[in-house]
Amino acid sequence: MSASPRATVFDLDDTLIDTGDAWSRVCADFTARHGHGWRPEDGIALHGNGHWASYVAGLCTNPVDAADVVEACTDVMAEACAAGRIRALPGAVALFREAGRHGPVGVATASPRRFVLAALEHLGLANDVTALVCGEDVTRAKPAPDPYLRAAEAIGLPPSCCLAVEDSPNGIRSAAAAGMPVLAIPRNRMELPADIAELPLAQAPDATHALPLLTRLLARDLEPALPGRPAARWGGPGV
Repeated sequence: MSASPRATVFDLDDTLIDTGDAWSRVCADFTARHGHGWRPEDGIALHGNGHWASYVAGLCTNPVDAADVVEACTDVMAEACAAGRIRALPGAVALFREAGRHGPVGVATASPRRFVLAALEHLGLANDVTALVCGEDVTRAKPAPDPYLRAAEAIGLPPSCCLAVEDSPNGIRSAAAAGMPVLAIPRNRMELPADIAELPLAQAPDATHALPLLTRLLARDLEPALPGRPAARWGGPGV
């Protein structure tokens, strides 16, 4: 039996804020200016892709590099934040603040720092973040464990003492590989792939339903999910 997590590390896009479609639209506009017609599979490929800028650059017929993609797309997304077009997912701010009642809170994301700071400022959460790991801060992005390992180091706790909150399969893989228990909130209630379905310690359909789970996870001793034992679901007896 391990001790209760004493800190929480959140993913940002599609965990705290509703940006999946926004990033896809911005990247589609960018590739259209550089000779590529955006496809549905391109939007799917962006979800949880820590190397998103390299992926978008690789789609373009005209020569661009990942830095060009980051700069141009971040300009548009930061402007969207300033204009109030990037919004918190229902219940996400309450979930974040509840985590803060129990200990330090970090954010580990593949998004560029300039956008992340704009988003957190817009949500009124910028001053509540103890550790912030953005796309440019690590060489190996999710699903590698590096973003979550770096966040735990910045918080000053072992990864096993930090609860990760994630929406994407790659994010869940990253947090689990770092040794963190995971509360999964799959985007649009997607079914998790079979290879990671047993990794989350707990799972909820949205941030609102995740709130009581998070409170319990941070307030009691926990036993990590084991192979063959499904993760606890919201409202279930396992949490």
